[in-house]
Parts: sequence; structure tokens; C-alpha cells
Amino acid sequence: MKFSSQLLLLMPLAMGIGIAMTFQTAINSQLREYLYSPFQAALFSFLVGTIVLAFIVFFQSAEKPDLSTFGQIPWFSWIGGCLGVYAISASIYTVPKLGFLTLSGLIIFGQIITSMIVDQFGLLGTDKTPINWQRFLGGVVIFIGVLLTLQR
Repeated sequence: MKFSSQLLLLMPLAMGIGIAMTFQTAINSQLREYLYSPFQAALFSFLVGTIVLAFIVFFQSAEKPDLSTFGQIPWFSWIGGCLGVYAISASIYTVPKLGFLTLSGLIIFGQIITSMIVDQFGLLGTDKTPINWQRFLGGVVIFIGVLLTLQR
């Protein structure tokens, strides 16, 4: 990928996801103190998020799907919400034990390894992008970085 004006716009947008995820984990971890379990905190977080999304979709000008559209959705598309429950609940549970830096590093390392596999084989309808030495080395560097964060 070459540097372009679009890339310069997308990079801070993607970094914003990491910023938002860190704040979300911190907030949800605090919420756990009031709601007694990671699942209750995740439920509250998803409930608020669902209300916000419903509001956005309601006022969005995009066409709304009819019921028959839902029957055409591939089976694996239905598990996204379950993966979100796992990600949010596990982060709420693990952040007090690992700390934010180590948790974030492990999340990023898991994303990189999984992304390389998805790209290599073109899984879930994606284009195939072979693993090359640069991509592999990037994963190794991230892993070394995660190991360094374990030192407190």
C-alpha cells in the first residue's frame, strides 16, 4: 500500500478505533464494579450501543432490509455479535489482571496472526494476500513487543 491522501485519512480513523477500545475497556471494567460481573457490564454496554445504533439506523437515509433479506445472510455473519460478547466480556475480565498495555498488545497480536491467516487463504470471502517476510516479521516484532510489556 502506498502513502496517499486517503491513507492519511484512514490511519487516524483506524487509530481512533484503538483509542476507543481502550476507553471502552476502562469504562466497562469500572462498570463491572457496579454490576458484579463482566457479563452484566457487557450487557449494559451492548444495550447502550444498541440504542445508539437503532437511533442512527432509524434516521439514516439508506434503504432498510425486509425480512426476506435476513434469510440470505451467510451463516457465519450471524456470529459477529457472539464474538463481540466474547471480546467485550473477556477484556472486562482480563484487564485488571493483565493491565491495559499487555491486553492491548495481546489483542493486536491476535488480530495480526488471525488477519495473516484470513488473508493467506482468502477466508470469509476476502481477497487472498500471501504472507510474505515483511508481514511475518511485523507479527514477530509485535509479539516481541507484547513480551516486553509483561515486564512491570
